[in-house]
Amino acid sequence: MTTRLPAPPEHPRSVVFLGSPAAAVPALTALVKAGFEVPLVISMPDRRRSRRSAPSPTPVKQAALEFGIPVSEETSDALTVKADCGVVVAYGRLIDTTVLSQLPMINIHFSLLPRWRGAAPVERALLAGDEKTGVCIMGVEAELDAGPLYRRRAIDIKPTATAADLRDELAELGAIELVAALQGGLRDPVPQQGEVRVAKKIHRTDLQLNWARSAEELGRVVRLGGAWTTNDSTVLKVYDARPVDGTAEPGKLLRDHVGTGEGLLQLLVVQVEGKSRMSANEWINGARLEPDARLGT
Repeated sequence: MTTRLPAPPEHPRSVVFLGSPAAAVPALTALVKAGFEVPLVISMPDRRRSRRSAPSPTPVKQAALEFGIPVSEETSDALTVKADCGVVVAYGRLIDTTVLSQLPMINIHFSLLPRWRGAAPVERALLAGDEKTGVCIMGVEAELDAGPLYRRRAIDIKPTATAADLRDELAELGAIELVAALQGGLRDPVPQQGEVRVAKKIHRTDLQLNWARSAEELGRVVRLGGAWTTNDSTVLKVYDARPVDGTAEPGKLLRDHVGTGEGLLQLLVVQVEGKSRMSANEWINGARLEPDARLGT
């Protein structure tokens, strides 16, 4: 049973912003430009982007500092400033109910709830072959992504859209819907209706290309970013590919085409361990592959 927490005021003017990745920056920017007071931003801690780099701030923290907004890493600090409510966009952590019980919050979620509640709604929508997705402006409840909806707007998923493309589009749309919701008044939210689907976090195993699957499915995996396979036990990353008609045994290489469970996957951009990205034809021309070469071995 969903625990009901305090609802935000109808017309908040001062909000604490909780977010971390680049996808949350458009919402913060939109709030500032629309004239809302943001006394505090809460974001994830600085971290190293590579082994040799120094710790760097999240994109949201960087944007907040440029706006001159104080930043904290502790959600409890949301209670130390005067604010009407909190706004959460891809923050990266669950918010303690102690904070939620004292500061009502709304959230931008990048899916058509209740489909794809959870950590990876954009990726799961792509993997499932969904034709539509969207954004929801919702009340934050103790149960993950289960709150009532103030606004819900759908868009078509373009056949060639990558996860990065779709996330950028939803981030901009979410910023527009957030400001519209706050300016129009947070009133009469409606409960979520429909089948609940959980968007589990994407792991490396989800990105491995299983050549027994169809070319259409594998093309969607590539569009997530980070897809990989093996060639003689060497990891081969696949950055761009497209499904095409044809038949070959799963994993068998026909120049830059690979056999799948249904159709062929044409490789376009790849990367061998220790080398830079290159066209699939460049890789094939330099790899000296055997006539019966297969991927996934």
